Amino acid sequence: MSTQILLPKLGFSMNEGTLSEWLVADGSTVEEGQIIYALESDKSVQEVEAPISGTLKIIAAAGETYEVGTLLAEIV
Repeated sequence: MSTQILLPKLGFSMNEGTLSEWLVADGSTVEEGQIIYALESDKSVQEVEAPISGTLKIIAAAGETYEVGTLLAEIV
């Protein structure tokens, strides 16, 4: 079973955000609660944690802007 990592909505008016950087490499093992990427919105930069433990499979490229709900990665 895998868990999808979607771009979260950090504020009421947020429609998109920039995936600033991945803090964990593709294929790495992550632990639940580990910070895996940084997300920049128009107001702040937020570090986002892994919701579960497993292997990170990155789908979205860092440095790009994505709409809220876009699939960024999966943890399997």
